[in-house]
Amino acid sequence: TDDGVYLGWRLLGLDDRAMGFDVYRDGAKITDAPLTDTTNFVDVEGTADSTYLVTIQVDDREVSVTDEFGVWASDYLDVQLDKPADQTMPDGSTATYAPGDGTVGDVDGDGEYELVFLWNPSNAQDNSRPGYTGNVYIEAVEFDGTSLWRIDLGRNIRAGAHYTQLEVFDYDSDGRAEVAVKTADGTVDGEGTVIGDADYRTSSGYILSGPEFLTVFDGQTGAAIDTVDYLPGRGNVGSWGDTYGNRVDRFLGGVAYLDGENPSLVMSRGYYTRTVIVAWDLVDGKLVERWTFDSDEAGSEYEGQGNHQFTVADVDRDGLDEIVFGALTIDHDGMPLYNSRLFHGDALHVSDFVIDRPGQEIYSVFESPSGNGNIIAAMRDAETGEILWSNEGTVDTGRGAAADIDPTSPGAEAWNVGGNAAWNSPVGTLNASTGEVLSTDIPAANFVTWWNGDVVREITDHDYDEDTMTGVPTISTWDPAAQEEVEIKRLEGTSSNNTTKGNPVIQADLFGDWREELAVRLEDGTGIRIYTTTDVTDTRIPTLMHDSQYRLAVANQNSAYNQPPHPSYFIGAGMGEPPVPSISYVGAPDTDESAPVISGMPSGVVSVDEPFELAITADDPESGVRSVTVTIDGVGVPASGDVVLADLGISGDGREAEVVATATNNDGFVSTETSTVLLVSGDEYDAAPRSEERRVGKECKHWCS
Repeated sequence: TDDGVYLGWRLLGLDDRAMGFDVYRDGAKITDAPLTDTTNFVDVEGTADSTYLVTIQVDDREVSVTDEFGVWASDYLDVQLDKPADQTMPDGSTATYAPGDGTVGDVDGDGEYELVFLWNPSNAQDNSRPGYTGNVYIEAVEFDGTSLWRIDLGRNIRAGAHYTQLEVFDYDSDGRAEVAVKTADGTVDGEGTVIGDADYRTSSGYILSGPEFLTVFDGQTGAAIDTVDYLPGRGNVGSWGDTYGNRVDRFLGGVAYLDGENPSLVMSRGYYTRTVIVAWDLVDGKLVERWTFDSDEAGSEYEGQGNHQFTVADVDRDGLDEIVFGALTIDHDGMPLYNSRLFHGDALHVSDFVIDRPGQEIYSVFESPSGNGNIIAAMRDAETGEILWSNEGTVDTGRGAAADIDPTSPGAEAWNVGGNAAWNSPVGTLNASTGEVLSTDIPAANFVTWWNGDVVREITDHDYDEDTMTGVPTISTWDPAAQEEVEIKRLEGTSSNNTTKGNPVIQADLFGDWREELAVRLEDGTGIRIYTTTDVTDTRIPTLMHDSQYRLAVANQNSAYNQPPHPSYFIGAGMGEPPVPSISYVGAPDTDESAPVISGMPSGVVSVDEPFELAITADDPESGVRSVTVTIDGVGVPASGDVVLADLGISGDGREAEVVATATNNDGFVSTETSTVLLVSGDEYDAAPRSEERRVGKECKHWCS
């Protein structure tokens, strides 16, 4: 940055909130004292070639909490991709490809996220529109662009927001995430195995017959682990609300901790009329049905209450997740918790928005006010469904958002589009958390993002082009006094997804401190660019990904009409201390209780006037070696490579000199080895590595430093 090198790192969910961090540049500590109030730092003397390390103090040991890392050239990381070939449709038209919705998960168990995303064809369709679509591909890549696998969903999975819900999560808690998605005849897994080969497309491009499956894939290889029938099957197409294939194929997906400990896959079908929600567990490599909710069995009063997405949250605070399915909330056991009877809507937000009352709230907008008492937007108690306040109208209201964007108003604000209710309407209703109307000028009712240095949330939108049906993503703040947006960043060279929805590929706390990254596709579709903030903040919050509700919202963010992820607690002006999450770490490495092994110590006769080759190494397979320092006769020298001792002021007078090597591992344990060499002047010397190795740890205190 203009001010130096910006660094950011995570405070983990279970970390001591007062934990102090030290920062090293090129092996030297650059913090005067441990940083206890933030998890970012600007190194004014850093360069593009600097390398960094972050440590903490644990008792008498200094422990590494990061690997050594370098400096990005800019505030974004480009992930270059191999775009699929164009595809020709039965009607002769051509589909091209660009990255679509995505998510993240540690699919290979290396402790780092991988990016898993859809390759969407240019002819993807809404369910209400006919037309052939190209095949949808799922690809997993490392952040350096290395492809792990690509799955072809085949010609019997139509492309569009409502068809493929990509759910990536570690369902069996083995430390590696799996990939779950609806499949069909013609799906090809990441190892080339094909599920069937029939073609069930109609002349209008719909798929209204043929088998439907649910498959869970190995996240590391893309190989199918288990495939079961998708529940429920489509049955009679007309029983879902129309006969041409629109409402029958309205699918949603997500992940929930229904037993409070193990993640379950939750998939659904239908929300305009009949609604069926099915929870699955992955047990010993098999998908096992946990429960099914079916409005046909529960009662007609539960029909038509779903949204174009659902949110998972522990709304009744019993430690078990519920499914906030629009106006209907399903308890952890698959039974209805309550039904607000507000009917279908397009946008849904769940968090602690109203801070002077216990629990969380639901803010959502509604499509059919004529059937719910002319309510177009409402803030509800998440535990009971009680309407706390609402806005009235008569128009299908398709956009609404909630976040703290005004620090002068306690809690979060919520706003819905108004006027003609166009997706980009600049007018509507901006409410305080109490329901008080703050303004009829509103910000974009799209995504919200924690980006700059304060705790209020920013407005993420796009500058939309009707001709290309894409937009340039933008980030803005809301000026409450002027009642207008103020753009602070424009992501030039990139494009938004999902036409007017203007979504990123994924928004989540991926890197650095608690603030969020935006992954967006490159303009030409050849890659994904991940932006991170470089604004300094003095606020310390544990990584949002260790709040279970936020992490699950990231998992289902890509489902149908994408919504920004919200945590289970309030983040904003006047916020309290974030709660300690009820989580455990899967696959966390054991603490290394031993010190490194040092080898290659020199001995013999050494000429101080000639290059002396050092090859001292240290090995620690458990936690890795953080540093190796070497002195000869009290003078620091490199551990490996040639050194002329006379150039360092060391004389050769036939005396013995002590060589001291000290190695520190990443858990802070130290080993020291010593040897002696005979220092002489002239050309002839004999120095050979010692064959003996000594492992010295805390038990040998005279060897430790």
